[in-house]
Amino acid sequence: MKTAAAAGLGMTGFSAARPGFGAAFLKGSPSQSLRVAVMGVNARGNELAKAFAYQANAEVAYIADVDSRAVEKTVADVAAIQGVRPSGIGDFRHALDDAEVDALAIAAPDHWHAPAAILGLQAGKHIYVEKPCGHNPREGELLIEAQRKYGRVVQMGNQQRSGETTIEAIQYIHDGGIGRPYMGRAWYANARESIGRGKSAPVPEWLDYELWQGPAPRTPYRDNIIHYNWHWFWRWGTGESCNNGTHEIDICRWALGVDYPVRVQSSGGRYHFDDDWEFYDTQLINFDFANEATITWEGRSCQPFPILGRGRGSAIFGTEGTVIMDRNGYEIYDIENNLVRKVEAETEEATMDVSGGGGLTDLHVRNFLDAIRGDVEQASPIEEGHKSVLLCHLGNIAQEVGQTLYCDQESGRIVGNVAAMKLWSREYEPGWEPTI
Repeated sequence: MKTAAAAGLGMTGFSAARPGFGAAFLKGSPSQSLRVAVMGVNARGNELAKAFAYQANAEVAYIADVDSRAVEKTVADVAAIQGVRPSGIGDFRHALDDAEVDALAIAAPDHWHAPAAILGLQAGKHIYVEKPCGHNPREGELLIEAQRKYGRVVQMGNQQRSGETTIEAIQYIHDGGIGRPYMGRAWYANARESIGRGKSAPVPEWLDYELWQGPAPRTPYRDNIIHYNWHWFWRWGTGESCNNGTHEIDICRWALGVDYPVRVQSSGGRYHFDDDWEFYDTQLINFDFANEATITWEGRSCQPFPILGRGRGSAIFGTEGTVIMDRNGYEIYDIENNLVRKVEAETEEATMDVSGGGGLTDLHVRNFLDAIRGDVEQASPIEEGHKSVLLCHLGNIAQEVGQTLYCDQESGRIVGNVAAMKLWSREYEPGWEPTI
């Protein structure tokens, strides 16, 4: 299995530089070292910066964050790995002015993902952008337009696309191992706590709140937003479906070989706590596709009872069997529900924390860097990332308007619903509108 999956990723050699990771990522081309700037390093971005630092023939040149404490910590973490101290800056745009920077990695809040990526492309940089690739559907479209115009590699952080066990499981499905696959079930169940009721407060001295807001319309600082809780506010975040559902929905879409849906329905609400959380802690989304296929997503942000023994995962149902997979392996069952194969990944990936570090991130970063060098095909081109993220946006829009959405199967755009299409884009702070 490892040999076959590795061949699909263009693997040619190994490096054992990362503690606990062994030989699961590769040395790149010795003739081309790449310099990377990492933007947004409080949680996930810290793991991402370290993943880049561990790569052979790559150097993290800049660490950028509006939180001076996060900059200091991540600069030290990266320096300890690569032996070279990166420059710590508050405004990532200074790194874009450096002609020797090859790539920008973005792990800032969601409202920054597409605008920062577009600025990076316009500066001639390759882009690694965490999911979701856009705060709204229109930003995903804009990012694809920008990638095509500027001709750089743009990879989204749906790292399971680079996982060896996932690649093997998907290939098994595509080869007819469970007959004709027609349904995907994705889920995420966690035990998030209440974010309470925020109060107006002075901006902390360590935070550049003006730049943190960036493209988003301005609002006074409150004490329950930064860090992480911004995920649950429409102004900056995209809810649990885009935050975590993107990963497993992406796997289901990949396994079923589907692109845009023809019908989307959503139900749920904010049930567990009474607080400032604007999105939904409980959500069921159904996506129907034209080729007789369906994907369902169940999100429970505050009720952690697992599904099929997993807090998160994907199950693919076919005419002759079932495949259940997560970040750490997969199981295959025949049509009579007998377990016929179980495979576990060599390294354990974080699944339920806010940073998500582990072997899949290293492999996905390696794939991105090698794709820049032209050595391999991308695991997650931005066109594919956008399709999966769009499903999550459509689920949120269906929930917000309280209606079934009907979509153009060629573009994913909503048809015949003016109220829903008003949520296709967003209002920007004047002067911050992304342009191609």
